[in-house]
Amino acid sequence: MLPTIQINAYNNTTANNYMEQSLNCMSMLPIEKLKYSIHAWSSHSASYHPKNIMVNKPQDQSSRWSSNSNNHMQYITIKLDKMSIVKTITFGKYYKVHVCNLKEFKVYGGLTPNNMIELLHSGLKNDCETETFTLKYKSNDIVFPCLYIKIVPLVAWGTNFNFSIWYVELKGHSQQHIVEKVYQKYVDYRENEVIRLCLKHFRQRCYLDTFNSLQNLTNIKLEDQLLTDLHTNLVFNGDFDTTEKILYRASEKNLFDDYIKECQCKTLWKRIYATDKDGNSPYMRGGHQMCIDSELGKIYMFGGWDGSKDLADFWEYDENTEKWTCISKDTSKDGGPSPRSCHRIAFDTINKQIYMLGYFIESENNDSNMESDFWKYDINSHRWIKLSSNTAAKGGPGLIYDHQMVIEPKSQIIYVFGGRTQARNISEDSYSGLYSYSIKEDKWRLLRSDSNQPENSVKLKSRIGHSMLLNPETNELYIFAGKRNKVFDNEREKNYLSDFYIYRIDDDYVIEVSRNYTMQGGPDAGFEQRATMDIELGELYMLSGLLNEKNSNVDTVKNILWMYNIKKKKWTKIYQNVNYGSEDNNRISDKEPCTRFASQLVYDTKRKVHFLFGGNPGEMSDPCLRLNDFWELKLVRQSNEDILRSAKFHIRKQKYKEICNTGDYLQALKFLQNNVSEVVNNSDENESKEFRELTQFLFNIQKTTNSSNIKIDKKIPQNTNAIPNKIYKERTELYEFLLKYFPSSMKEPLENLVDLVPMS
Repeated sequence: MLPTIQINAYNNTTANNYMEQSLNCMSMLPIEKLKYSIHAWSSHSASYHPKNIMVNKPQDQSSRWSSNSNNHMQYITIKLDKMSIVKTITFGKYYKVHVCNLKEFKVYGGLTPNNMIELLHSGLKNDCETETFTLKYKSNDIVFPCLYIKIVPLVAWGTNFNFSIWYVELKGHSQQHIVEKVYQKYVDYRENEVIRLCLKHFRQRCYLDTFNSLQNLTNIKLEDQLLTDLHTNLVFNGDFDTTEKILYRASEKNLFDDYIKECQCKTLWKRIYATDKDGNSPYMRGGHQMCIDSELGKIYMFGGWDGSKDLADFWEYDENTEKWTCISKDTSKDGGPSPRSCHRIAFDTINKQIYMLGYFIESENNDSNMESDFWKYDINSHRWIKLSSNTAAKGGPGLIYDHQMVIEPKSQIIYVFGGRTQARNISEDSYSGLYSYSIKEDKWRLLRSDSNQPENSVKLKSRIGHSMLLNPETNELYIFAGKRNKVFDNEREKNYLSDFYIYRIDDDYVIEVSRNYTMQGGPDAGFEQRATMDIELGELYMLSGLLNEKNSNVDTVKNILWMYNIKKKKWTKIYQNVNYGSEDNNRISDKEPCTRFASQLVYDTKRKVHFLFGGNPGEMSDPCLRLNDFWELKLVRQSNEDILRSAKFHIRKQKYKEICNTGDYLQALKFLQNNVSEVVNNSDENESKEFRELTQFLFNIQKTTNSSNIKIDKKIPQNTNAIPNKIYKERTELYEFLLKYFPSSMKEPLENLVDLVPMS
C-alpha cells in the first residue's frame, strides 16, 4: 500500500511577518559605528600593519595596511566585538591620489571566518574623498548577522603595485535584543531549509516512509498545497487530465505572474504617420521635451533644436484619435516661454498642469539672458503662467540644462536634480544639486550639492544627461547614469557614469544601489539615455543614448532597451538595434527606429505603450541632421494562455509516451493526432520539431513487462513498485519543469541535496 502523503501548504507568512517587524524596528534605529579588531591577514609590508586601518589619519602616509604582494590571495579579516547586522563599510583614503588605492575589491561576511558570503563587489575612486558602500545584509529576504568581515583586494590603481587600505569603518546594528532575534530567525530558517531539502530528496527518490516520518517529526512544510496536489496527481497517479485542471486553477489565481515578468519580452515597433487636421506634424528636432497624460491618452511636446535654431512650438498628440494638434507655433508670442532646448518639463497628473525649467545657451552667446525662468502651463485653461523670472534669486537652481525634473503629485512638490549651471565664463560653470520646490508655498529648498553632503553618508554627485524617476509608492527617486566632466572647458575629458542611487524623500537618505552596474551585467556607461517606469510591474526601462563601451574611448550611438527589475535589482537587455549609419537607417526606416540620442521617450502606464519621437542620429557627415519620426513600442510578454498551452504540450507529450509503453499503437496514434497536435506552437521551430520527433515512439513500441501496473488517469497505485522507475523519474522531471511557472514562495527548494556534497 503506497503511504498517503500528507504535506501541509508551505507558508512562510509567519516568518515574513516577524522579519518585517524586525526590519521596521531596525529602520527606525540609527546605525551605529561597530567596534572591531584585526583577526587575520595575508601579509603586510614593513610597518604597514593591518591594525593601521582602525585609525583614520589621512595625512600620515604610514597609517595604512599595505600587502607585500599584489596577487588575489591578499586579504584582511576583521572580527567584530559582537555579532552585528553590518549595513555599511566606509573607506578612508590618503589626502591625495595614491597608486595603491583599491580599484576593485570584494567584501565577504559571516559568522565564522571559513564560511562567508559575498556582501559587496566594487571599487574605490582614485582620489582623497572618503567613500561609503552599502553591504548586503539580507539573503532570500532573511536578515543575517555577521561576526567576521573579510576584505579582498583585487586590483590597485597602479599597475603591478601592492594594495593599500588606509582606514575602514563599519556601521550597522549591534543592539542585543535586535541581533538575537535576527540570529534566531536566521538559524531557524537555515534549519528549516535543510529539512526541506531532505524532504525533497526523499520524495524524488520515492522514499515515502522516510519522507512521512521526517515530516511528522518536524512538522516542516515542503510546498503549497496546490503544488502537492499537482505532484500527487501527476507523479503518483499519472492523472494527466486532473494535472491540467490544477494548472487552470493556478492561472485563475494569477500564480504565473512572477514567471511572466521574468520572461524575455518581444519588442514590437510601429511607426506612426500622424498629422493635424491640416496635414502638418512636428518638425525634426533633438533636445526637445515630452510628457504624457496616461489617463486621457495625451502626449505633449515642446521645443528642441532643429539643427540650426531653438524651437518654441507646442504640440499635443491624442492616442485615441491618432492625431496631432499644434497648440502654439511660437509660445513666446502667446505669453509663454521663449524658444529653447535641453530644458525639462514635468506633468502634474492631479491638476493637469505642465511645469518647465531650464534651457541651453551656446557659449558664444555671451549677451544672452543668464537668468533661469520657471513656467507652468494649465491645460484646462490653455494658459501659460510665469512662476519666476530667476529661480536662483528665490533659492532655486540657476540657469541649467540637461538636468532632470519630476513631480510628486500628492504633496505637490517638484524635485530637480543635476544639470549644468551656466555662467558667462565657461570656466565658472558648475553642477547643480538636488532641489525641491513646493508648489503650494512657492518655495525652493536645496537638499544636496557637491559641497553640501551629510557626513559619513553616500555621496550623491551631480551630473548631466542622467535619468531620474519617481516611485510614488515608496516616495523614492531613482537616479542613474549620465556624465560628469572633470573640467567644463575640456569636453574630451568626460566621465560617463553607470551608477545607480535611490534618494529616500521621507528621511533624506541616499542608498547606493550600484557603483558600476556594467560590472554586474547591466548597460554600458551612458549619457542622454531615456528612462521610464511601470510601478505596477515594478520595472524601469532605459533606452540607451550615447554610450562609452567597455575597452573603448569612442562614443557609440546604439538603440538598446534595458529593463530593470526593481525588486530583484536585475538588468535585462530586451532589444538592440545593431544597425547604424545612414545606409542601415534608410533600410530599416519603416521597421524600427534608427540609432539616435537626444530623443524623447514617454510611457503610457495605462495602455502599457512607449512613444518615441525625434532625436540626433549622430551622422558624422551631417552633424546638423535631426529626426522627426514618431514611434510606438509595445513589449509583448507571455500570457497565461501561452503558459497553459506550453504546459499542456509537455503534459500530453508525457501521457503519449506512456500510452506508447502500453503497446497500444492505435490509441497512441489517435492521442498524438488529436490531443497533442492541438497544443503545439507551430510557429516555434524547436517545439514543432520536437512534436514531429514524437512519431519515433510509434515505431519503437515495446510493451513494458509490468505495463499492467501502469495507471493512466487512475488513482494512486497501491505500492511504489507499481510505477516503473523510468516513468517515475520522467514524471518527476516533468513536475519540476512545471514548477518554473510558480512563485518561489510556493515551491520546494531549488537546490538538490546531492549537489551540496563537496568533491575534494
